[in-house]
Amino acid sequence: MMPPKGRKNRRSLGPDVISNLPDNVIDVILMRLPCKDAVRTSILSKKWRYHWCRLTKLKLDESLWKTKKDKLSPTVKFTKIIYQILTLHEGPINKFKLDVVDSKRCPTIDNFIYFLSRNDIQHLVLHFPWQKIYKMPSSLFECSQLRHLTLHDCSIHPPSAFKGFSSLVSLELCRVTISFELLESLINHCPLLERLVLQVSEILNIIEINAPMLKSFDFTGSISSLCLKNVPLLTKASLHLYQGSSVEAENFYLAKFFESCFALEHVSLYFGDKFDYACADQAPTRLPFDHNRVKHFYVPYMNPRESYKLSYYLCLIRSFSYLESFETEVLNLHDAGVVESLELERFSDVIFNHLKEVKLKIFSGMTHEMQLIKLFLAKSPVLVRVLIDPSYLCIKNLISLDRRSEIFAEFSNFFRASPKAEVVYMYLDNQTSRFNQIVNFD
Repeated sequence: MMPPKGRKNRRSLGPDVISNLPDNVIDVILMRLPCKDAVRTSILSKKWRYHWCRLTKLKLDESLWKTKKDKLSPTVKFTKIIYQILTLHEGPINKFKLDVVDSKRCPTIDNFIYFLSRNDIQHLVLHFPWQKIYKMPSSLFECSQLRHLTLHDCSIHPPSAFKGFSSLVSLELCRVTISFELLESLINHCPLLERLVLQVSEILNIIEINAPMLKSFDFTGSISSLCLKNVPLLTKASLHLYQGSSVEAENFYLAKFFESCFALEHVSLYFGDKFDYACADQAPTRLPFDHNRVKHFYVPYMNPRESYKLSYYLCLIRSFSYLESFETEVLNLHDAGVVESLELERFSDVIFNHLKEVKLKIFSGMTHEMQLIKLFLAKSPVLVRVLIDPSYLCIKNLISLDRRSEIFAEFSNFFRASPKAEVVYMYLDNQTSRFNQIVNFD
């Protein structure tokens, strides 16, 4: 039986087509493959055999050496892989990512870091095993062309001769052991830094940050005081403050923070558990000034029963005179009754002239939540939408359909300052279909 016309030609052309692909096309193909699969392409033809050795982007994780029939320890296999890359690789490596966060032992990569420092590394991401602090070699600070650096669960100690990363635009340090003096020096010696992420596990003292190009700042941890001295371009800031941080009514350091960040537009703020605080009655009603640039304010995990935290959140809401959107997740499934700090009378001198959208997640319809909605409806003359999302409670069957209907009916009795304002109530039914109910106040 003769094969269909043309089939023989197609079969004979296949390998030739693969072998004769232009180098730039092969590079694109290899860069889109996992590292293990990229190495496997070496069996396709002589042209492909060592092409992976010229990859400018490498990602190493446990999928490279972890199999169901392991005979060698992961550390030994990892060392062999690193050795092969060191001996076979040609040309620059612009981007390298190592993820061994789930490993029981931390492999040694000092030689490889030295190799990267000599091969034009620009984007370096290292995720080490949690609570197995890896001491980074001094060759890290010889990576003079670094533009993006991400380090998780390691310790670093810049040498005294280190003058900073002159090209670095993004720095992310999570659970990295470093003294606050060296941390401050490291940040201040990166003149092009635009994005900074700090997640610290120990309590830090005062940090003074001088970063004239900084646009985004994300801090999670405990700190006595945070001073952004020179950040004229900072537009996004996220602060998650935990035990050991301090907010005092007489020395409200957040006021200093916002005063120095006059270009801020997006703010996320969370006071964690055991956060040091003064009495709620001593909390400032508002900042000493109105911040006229903040447009978006996000407060994760607001619990109205924690009046000392609520007072500080409301202080900032009052002070963000150009606020356009506010979002929070209310984590209190028990009715705390009337929360005095949310009563309309306490906001007699406040109008949210620019507020257009409010979003409440994990909404259960408790008194304090209803007070919050009533407040925004009554004080926001250009408000367009209050979006309420109780999906989590619906999925967990923590709020009944009858209760949802009662809450929805109560909204219609609230006074609204904006004729365009509507309350959009979103939830999931038993068939997991999404429905919206809208109160138009007509």
